[in-house]
Amino acid sequence: MSMIRKVMSEPKFATFLLVSVLFGLGWILDEFFSINFFWPGYVSIIVFYGLIFYVASNVSPESSKDPMLARKSLPLWLAVFTMSATWVGGGFINGSAEYTYSSGLVWVQAPWGYALSLILGGLIFARPMRDKGYTTLLDPILQKFGTNKSILYYLPALMGDVFWTSAILVALGTTFGTILGVGPELSIVISAIVVIIYTAMGGLWAVAVTDVIQLIILIFGLLLTLPFLLKTDAGVIAVWGEYKKDWGAAASFFPSKTALGNQWALWWDYALLLVMGGIPWQVYFQRVLAAKTSKVAVRLSVVSGFVCLVAAVPAILIGIVGFTTDWQALGLPLPPDDSSILPHVIRYLTNPVVATIGLGAIAAAVMSSADSSILSSSTLTVWNVIRKPSDLVDPKKLKPNLKKAIWIIGITCTLIALNVRSIYELWVLCSDLVYCLLFPALVTALFDRRANGVGAVSGFVVALFLRLGGGEPVFGLPPFLPYPMDVDGTILVPFRTIAMLSGLTTIVVVSRLVKVKS
Repeated sequence: MSMIRKVMSEPKFATFLLVSVLFGLGWILDEFFSINFFWPGYVSIIVFYGLIFYVASNVSPESSKDPMLARKSLPLWLAVFTMSATWVGGGFINGSAEYTYSSGLVWVQAPWGYALSLILGGLIFARPMRDKGYTTLLDPILQKFGTNKSILYYLPALMGDVFWTSAILVALGTTFGTILGVGPELSIVISAIVVIIYTAMGGLWAVAVTDVIQLIILIFGLLLTLPFLLKTDAGVIAVWGEYKKDWGAAASFFPSKTALGNQWALWWDYALLLVMGGIPWQVYFQRVLAAKTSKVAVRLSVVSGFVCLVAAVPAILIGIVGFTTDWQALGLPLPPDDSSILPHVIRYLTNPVVATIGLGAIAAAVMSSADSSILSSSTLTVWNVIRKPSDLVDPKKLKPNLKKAIWIIGITCTLIALNVRSIYELWVLCSDLVYCLLFPALVTALFDRRANGVGAVSGFVVALFLRLGGGEPVFGLPPFLPYPMDVDGTILVPFRTIAMLSGLTTIVVVSRLVKVKS
């Protein structure tokens, strides 16, 4: 038995076993269930997953002793890769192409919004968080306001990660379904299993090392498609001219009354949500806190912000090509929906070889976000909920619990992805709550010496009330506060930002009115 376990633990054998199982599964489905795979695409998935799994399983035992923060030893180059790969995920890439295609460049806010979020986080938050030796995003909040408040802040942080991961898996299923011609369930299950296994095996170091490969494949794969997509008789300038003519003022990243109309406030609300609400996420601070020094923590955030901007360019160009293509004239099927425009363009407007590589690029983007998200939510659970504050900090003791949490949370995300189709809306709601509830708490915990637990709870309640007062379609909750609205029901003020600022102000004021003994 010990000999079998030793052989199974060998990276080469384990990878060979994984690849063989995936090949066998594809053959069975194709042979006995009449599922006509796009085999070049399926082979590219298997090769890519095998490569990622092999690299992750080769993480040295010394590096994996601290699966949460990799012994705070991430060098700058590796930290930049893992931070960039995490942000430039499936939602980022697919979403940038989708909104370029369906709404105009003015609504493509994620690239510059997340870039500014990373830069702002690096310049203001990274150094104090790293210098004080925290382990998670919640540490300064719970240290400042009391551990008995942990559930208030743990739930939105956890739900944000869980629904984000589920949305990523659904995006992956939709993408593979478009290219492989199969339902999304198969690709969701296969991808989730691979991600969960290698994340549980090596922790943050394994995730960071695989992120290097994933980001390289992503950028290379998308750049490879561009010459084929932009090779038109009319030329690139003509394609851009056609796009600009159809979208008018909306074919610009800068907002204007002409482009936005009554959605002016909504645009600014989402812009501020992306910039400031993108900071209080464990998936971000896990990399900041694992950096070698505070100087590395600052630099990796700033550099990663610029990488986000550059990485969005191919996706935006693909969205423009998808919009300006006359699909019917070419005898090609129309995109099934706006969210499928990226894989649809890659499949039908490039040759099979390029489409295969492009598919691997999309898989890279998705996996680099999914593994990071599962690890971050598991870290929060083990460190801030399961572990007692009085327990000695010993990574060896925490590692078994972290592995269990990774499997439980990973399986939960997979089940949600398989059974719920409104995950994106749930994730948007959680992003709202992270912005409105966690951001004020983090700011005051780090920078307001007089802030206390009473003020924190008061600010939490005020922000939650004002946010839900704007209504929430996910829960069928209509607006119950008298925010100004137009005839279509669009709120004409940035109510999310109002809720965040009100919560922040409440923490500051109430903490000074109600003093608590330390």
